Amino acid sequence: MADQPTRRDFFKKAATLGAAGIGGSLGINAIAPSLLREKPVFEENRSFWATALPPQNPSLDRDLVTNVAIIGGGFLGLSAAYYLRKTWPEREVVVLEAKRCGNGASGRNGAMLLTMTDDRFMTWSGEPELDKRIYELTVDNIRRLGNLSASAGVDAEIEQNGALQVCNTKQDLEAGRDYIEKMRTHGLPLEFWNDEKVAEAVGTTVYHGGLFDPNSGQLHPGKLVNLFKVVAQRQGAKIHESTTITNIDEGETLRLTTEDGKTVEAKAVVLATNAYTAKLGYLRRAVAPLFDYVGITAPLGTTELAATGWRRRIPFNDSRTEVFYLGLTKDNRIHIGGGPADYEFNNGLENPQGAARRYDQLLRELTRIYPSLAGAPLEICWSGAVDMSLDRTAAVGRMGKHGNVYYGLGFSGHGLNLTSVFGRILADLIGERDGQWDWFPYLNHMPLYMPNEPFRWLGVQAALEYYKLSL
Repeated sequence: MADQPTRRDFFKKAATLGAAGIGGSLGINAIAPSLLREKPVFEENRSFWATALPPQNPSLDRDLVTNVAIIGGGFLGLSAAYYLRKTWPEREVVVLEAKRCGNGASGRNGAMLLTMTDDRFMTWSGEPELDKRIYELTVDNIRRLGNLSASAGVDAEIEQNGALQVCNTKQDLEAGRDYIEKMRTHGLPLEFWNDEKVAEAVGTTVYHGGLFDPNSGQLHPGKLVNLFKVVAQRQGAKIHESTTITNIDEGETLRLTTEDGKTVEAKAVVLATNAYTAKLGYLRRAVAPLFDYVGITAPLGTTELAATGWRRRIPFNDSRTEVFYLGLTKDNRIHIGGGPADYEFNNGLENPQGAARRYDQLLRELTRIYPSLAGAPLEICWSGAVDMSLDRTAAVGRMGKHGNVYYGLGFSGHGLNLTSVFGRILADLIGERDGQWDWFPYLNHMPLYMPNEPFRWLGVQAALEYYKLSL
């Protein structure tokens, strides 16, 4: 939004700093993946949202032949399964999930249902007409989610009350005002709010103002997982959980092998594995897992909530270098996420050792925003890996020797909405209806090249230090 660095620029800066030494070390960079095997770790989801995840299905207990195999039981995989079966009911579709549906980022996020993509959200791209089309696509998808929830009779607690990006500095405020004025001339219904209007809506007075998107919102991530699992199975998709895929042999027919030796043969495979994709030997160059942290309070009483001044059920995120985001659940819990992030060497996915320190930072920030909550602990805290790309762009498309390996990743914090947009796109690609998505800039896109270890780790650490200096 402003000229100061933001966490959205995090990996782009890491690329500059970390890749600087690659020129004389290309050999190390090339052989690093074979020398440093990535450890397939699937930490159990202990988030607040996990309490609403659907019952777990049995694991795959036999060899299987199918039309489409989807690896990953999060929003992307389940929505792709739903749209595939709904549009082409004659095609057999199986979802294979290593742990349980919603165990990854789909069940650990900050619950903000945002429009746009991360690289274009509240950011001037220079392509306003394309931005408008992407905005309308993502607004339409929120409407689809609401209609699906209603028609299926599965409540995902979807609230489309809008969302705020609040401004921590006057510089951010002026840059935001300029952005809003530009985009309103192109038909986007965004609003500029001064500090008084922000305070009237969400109570806090620590911000200078904000940018309001009336079409964004929030929901319950665990219940959205449940919704997509229910509708996918009603359409006839088969879902096997506790089924880890360890190898993919490509061919006109792909052969997948599970951890316990079962095989799945399929004409098409969808990699709906988010931050875990590199564990299967794919797209290591495209994204890296960045650990984010979230905490949630116990339900606030009427008096406690009134003391915060949070009158309108609008989630918000700030504009600082290391962004924080907050939301209010239907049972009046406040959750806060973000702040300093972590990267573990070699795309590590085990719970970071410094997590307790990050949870303390979340609590300090919460009480800074809402002093009336001082002394009230966070009831549950959790971490999760976000699949971040260097240029903040998402990617969806097909690849592989035979063009039958499909992928969607790089959501960079906008996955709550964008994943099911990509689920529809993947269904259309597999059904050979590519043409209607030719305009979409992320189709068959590949994010900026991300170096291998040790340059990846060095780059991220350098970026962290860079941001400390910029605060």
